Amino acid sequence: MQKLKEANLYRSELIPISGKLVERYNKCLVKLGFTKTKLKTFHIDGIGWSPEVAEEKENLHYLNNGEANPHGIIISPLQKGKPVYLPYHTFDREMMQQIFKTYGDKINDITRDSAICIDFDQKIDAFYESLDLLKYNTIHINFHLMNNLYHQQNEQLQLIEKFKEGHNFIDEEVHSELLNSAKTYGDLRARDLELPAIDFSVSSFYTRAFGGVYVLRDFITPIIVFEDETWHKEAIKDTSYEVLIYHIHQPELMDKLRDHVIIEYDLEVAVKTERYERIKKFEMTQYLKETQHPIKDILDNPILYKSYLNKLDIESRKKIMSVERYLEKLETSNQYKIADIVDLKLFEALHRPHSSLEGKHQDLIWKLLVNVSPKDVLYWYWYDKEDFYNSFESWDDSLKEWTIATISNKI
Repeated sequence: MQKLKEANLYRSELIPISGKLVERYNKCLVKLGFTKTKLKTFHIDGIGWSPEVAEEKENLHYLNNGEANPHGIIISPLQKGKPVYLPYHTFDREMMQQIFKTYGDKINDITRDSAICIDFDQKIDAFYESLDLLKYNTIHINFHLMNNLYHQQNEQLQLIEKFKEGHNFIDEEVHSELLNSAKTYGDLRARDLELPAIDFSVSSFYTRAFGGVYVLRDFITPIIVFEDETWHKEAIKDTSYEVLIYHIHQPELMDKLRDHVIIEYDLEVAVKTERYERIKKFEMTQYLKETQHPIKDILDNPILYKSYLNKLDIESRKKIMSVERYLEKLETSNQYKIADIVDLKLFEALHRPHSSLEGKHQDLIWKLLVNVSPKDVLYWYWYDKEDFYNSFESWDDSLKEWTIATISNKI
């Protein structure tokens, strides 16, 4: 990961936390039902997740009370607009954007000396079956202030009214109560600490629950796509919902997504794009063994690329060049079928979200397509960073350098 860090491609926008902020973070952890961190310094992202705390707790999703109850922590206004590096749902960043858009000024004020604990409540206390995900409709975003500050403000205001009554202004006990409140929580009289719950509407989404599930329900028929084979097998036994259920590597899935106008392809257009060149070059690396030149040089130098391509066995060359071979044959006869010539995973990688889809659905479908066939390193990095990072670690150093250069040139 060091190479990615040096290129600012690995969690480069995390916010450093130390001193008093650690104390506030711990108070939020306890309030949410978790244990404190023993770390004195760490970093957080836009939703309050910390990679160091996750490593300490040996739990990537330590801000979740079970799969159905995710949480967040805001301890700094700097979290506004920051990435959510390990979103539990694809809409997590949208929720944080809505929070800061609605309560940005109040957050600036509150986080001067307090913190905000967030409860993302979809009115499901616990999951029992994977198709419970179809119950997602509206997320109620509830806010709780550290030290119950809103409650302390009400008590302070009541003390002030008590102070004004009769001769209480000379009552030393009342004086003491007021001073203790002010010393502990500050002057809360003029502060706006009320954060009513926000409702966030959910349509199609991806969740890490049940091993990773796509819920597509804004199209012709609801479609559920599982990444985990065991949960997929369990789900297809459930006949209580009218929903189409697939495993992510079922060939029938791509057919159904095309039929439902969710994805599309145009090979003649695709082969003229930079994206195709990235995919084809990455595909080439899967067949290169014990090269005399660094992989980066082979992929960047057209002469070396052709030289190594021609050194491969015929079947490997056919797979890498299968799209061009198909299009060439199509010029002479329309009897050829894509499945007979084009490598399946390469063909799947050249799909794209249907042009009719709106922006948020396009991002979700790009993520799905990347998970079906991860061959474009740029889109892989954009739409599934954790999976990209996991694969990146095992690559040849020279392939890592080419990948970093390819991504950096597009950011």
